[in-house]
Amino acid sequence: MPNHEKLNYVEFSAYDLAATKAFFTAVFDWQFVDYGEDYTAFANQGLDGGFYRGEQCSQTATGGALLVFYSADIDATYHKIEAHGGKITQPIFEFPGGCRFHFLEPSGNEFAVWSEARAAHAQ
Repeated sequence: MPNHEKLNYVEFSAYDLAATKAFFTAVFDWQFVDYGEDYTAFANQGLDGGFYRGEQCSQTATGGALLVFYSADIDATYHKIEAHGGKITQPIFEFPGGCRFHFLEPSGNEFAVWSEARAAHAQ
């Protein structure tokens, strides 16, 4: 049951639903349920949501919200994103308490990944 007055669902525009679905399936092991040709939904990923067919994308430079993934191995996640068509827009950088990077998925929506620290071999 959803929690009263807590975030429950997020939706993004995606101009290439097939490429967006393939990316999130390959990198983050998401599964999707299609609702017609213009909408696909995901669940059990920390926050449920969906992608609808549209020409716009969500990026912080234009005021979009930034959703941030957690990774126990940020370098491995970085390389998976690159290998599956994601575009790194900010390489890994340190901040007090951890590190993170930003990327665009194939439809242009911006996300980030953070971790407490990089693996010792990657520093």
